[in-house]
Amino acid sequence: MNNKFIRTVEKYNMLKNGDSVIVALSGGADSVALLDTLNSIKENYNLALYAVHVNHGLRGAESQRDENFCKTLCEKYGIKLFVRHENVAELAKKNKISEELCGRNVRYTIFEELSKELSAKVATAHTASDNAETLLFNITRGASLGGVSAIPPVRGYIIRPLIECTRAEIEQYCSEKNLEYVTDSTNLTDDYTRNKIRHNLIPALKEINPAFENSALRLSENAREISDYLSDMTDKAISESKCNYGYDCKVLLSNHNAIIKNAVSVLCKRCADFSAEQRHIELIIDIMKNGGAVNLTEKYSAVSKQGILRFVFSNEKNQLEEIKLCENTEFEFCGKIYRVKKDNSDKENKNSVNADFLNKNAVFRTRQSNDLFTYPRRKITKPLRKVMNEMKIPSEQREKSVVLAVDNVILWCEGVGVSAQGTAYNSDNALKIDVSFSDKDK
Repeated sequence: MNNKFIRTVEKYNMLKNGDSVIVALSGGADSVALLDTLNSIKENYNLALYAVHVNHGLRGAESQRDENFCKTLCEKYGIKLFVRHENVAELAKKNKISEELCGRNVRYTIFEELSKELSAKVATAHTASDNAETLLFNITRGASLGGVSAIPPVRGYIIRPLIECTRAEIEQYCSEKNLEYVTDSTNLTDDYTRNKIRHNLIPALKEINPAFENSALRLSENAREISDYLSDMTDKAISESKCNYGYDCKVLLSNHNAIIKNAVSVLCKRCADFSAEQRHIELIIDIMKNGGAVNLTEKYSAVSKQGILRFVFSNEKNQLEEIKLCENTEFEFCGKIYRVKKDNSDKENKNSVNADFLNKNAVFRTRQSNDLFTYPRRKITKPLRKVMNEMKIPSEQREKSVVLAVDNVILWCEGVGVSAQGTAYNSDNALKIDVSFSDKDK
């Protein structure tokens, strides 16, 4: 097992000289073997070694037994142990989740806190057997490529040096080195889904292929490599399709179907904080081809119009009450701050207007149906709605666009720019309209 351990550490570049490493120590065979193997190479890598034990308080006297065992073991190795107590049963009930999931959340929260405090990596004792169980567990729930990837050897500050060793190899290692360990009684029952997989599915599959755990490990490794490549191609596709107000459907749809589906899933998460299921992805791809909208949550919808895919925040129509143009006008509307100031640096700036309108009843407001806009160069006048349509400004954005107008004559429009009437032809007579996001909307 030692050779596998060293190969895994080197293969995934888990350790560097002078690293600090915290061992997640439960007291079971896997974590005891992990502590012993890391301790055996401590001098080679000049490691600062620590351990952490999380007492979930779920098994009464047995939980206390495990904690005491870990304290004694760390004293033997001369390794500092951090002990944390959490009432997982109470916390799980409060958050309405399973004790199994709650326990995991608690552990990783503690791992992250200690990792930051000590500037250290955290080594967990996940094995090839755990990977096989996770793979099967994910498959039963309808795994994506990420689910088939199962347990990654390295994830951020987490390293898993035993991930290519089976549980049987670890128990043999403990036996050969006379390492004592404790056994969690809940692992012997079928009360948890993972235990059912461990006690029933895995043995059946190993009858077909005794090396099933290693086969599962190779499958997960292949899936991670493909997933990484797909992620890179997806980011490239998203970047290439990005355009004003959204994503170009034609460009996005020109990719391989696997990339299109992954891109839609990624965009749902990025733009709407929504974990899309297969049915949502298929519906969004359909509207990318034919136009339309898909409701994702109470707050967000995916909208495809004029060949652009957007993720729209659904709220009530906003109207801006008229605000008179002044030299130092400042107001906030729909998460943006609008400021007016004297600026003679660039009269060609599309957001600079003629200061003469300070005394001509010019007001900031939202768009109205009879608004007219005159292009500054071509001197062609059109309804503002047609101008916005030609510029492919999304309909929901038009409702929130701020304009500066005298009656129905537009001097300036957000996203469009200054009109012929509003243009400052003398740079000394220009007012710049600056638009920025408020801090809470950045």
